Amino acid sequence: MPDPILDRARQHQAELTEIRRDIHAHPELGMEEYRTSEIVARKLAEWGIEVHRNVGKTGVVGVLRNGNGRASVGLRADMDALPMQEATGLPHASTVPNRMHACGHDGHTAMLLGAAKVLAETRNFNGTVNFIFQPAEEGLGGAEAMIKDGLFARFPCDAVFGMHNSPGLPLGEFTVSPGAAMAGCAFFDIVITGKGAHGAHPQQSIDPVVVACHVGTALQSIVSRNVSPNDTAVLSVTRVHSGDAYNVIPQTASLGGTVRAMKSEIMDLVKTNMLRVATHVAAGFGAEAGVDFRILFPPLVNDASELKIAADAAATVVGEDRIDRNRASVMASEDFAFMMNLVPGGHIRIGNGADSAAVHNQLYDFNDEAIPYGVAVYAKIAESKLPRDTES
Repeated sequence: MPDPILDRARQHQAELTEIRRDIHAHPELGMEEYRTSEIVARKLAEWGIEVHRNVGKTGVVGVLRNGNGRASVGLRADMDALPMQEATGLPHASTVPNRMHACGHDGHTAMLLGAAKVLAETRNFNGTVNFIFQPAEEGLGGAEAMIKDGLFARFPCDAVFGMHNSPGLPLGEFTVSPGAAMAGCAFFDIVITGKGAHGAHPQQSIDPVVVACHVGTALQSIVSRNVSPNDTAVLSVTRVHSGDAYNVIPQTASLGGTVRAMKSEIMDLVKTNMLRVATHVAAGFGAEAGVDFRILFPPLVNDASELKIAADAAATVVGEDRIDRNRASVMASEDFAFMMNLVPGGHIRIGNGADSAAVHNQLYDFNDEAIPYGVAVYAKIAESKLPRDTES
């Protein structure tokens, strides 16, 4: 039998779907979520929840207290969209050119709003629930911005929990990954400076294009020859730019890309070797290489006891047979890791349907049928962490 909380969540599905589709039709990039934040704040206030705006610029925190318990829990969702053009053709498709909710943050926001509404109605907990609506998850530092704005000093949490949709996973199913669940992420730029010349006189040049090609190839040796096979890392060159004319050897060339690793020390190892490889390969051609290596997110590491709380909550809602408690980790990244570095937490993935397009794809859309499941699990996590039979 489904937990009664799922039935209650389904009572609000129509309203939450309307909210989700409205946010989807009006996507906003990181640190620009003014309209989305206003919707969130307005709904929280409407349901009797204490509202704090402008946390980390466009973030919102809702606070709901019940009973005399001193324990507290944080439930977090992200709100930002991506700079890409939608091609779904749906009635609620993006109305903003080159802006799209292609990662499901509109759905995450709707699910957390639903959990806030359900918990405000049922009050089946003893303590404080902080509903954290985070801006700028997509590489623009939203989690750090909220933390620097005093997130956990102003809204203390004994534990924090996040949820992300998973395309390909059937509706109503959940997965968790013990330990390091998602990779740390870095972006890099390498600028090669050579000597420009006429394309007909290459002997007068130090060709940065040739150097960039050799650097790009040499970088692929870092993971295969410096990282232990027992560890995991990915280095991808995703951008190569140089020159404007067919008959001019340019002065400079640049490469850019991303590095992913499950351990911070492996990320540092890759950085050290990238500096060595790029500078020495360039020097071998008589050129110079400057490397800018920027760590964006640390690895997301689940706390064992808090992850069990999240998985048990999901099992209570949908049944143990619909939970995978040992899903392999993924090389994608999540800046919720910054919050989990400060407060123990658990991150859980919710099925978006077996036929869902992948995230960051122009045909992606969040599955509205998943909303009640996410609402119920968020609410059940809060009830599990803040049981009513406890007192201060």
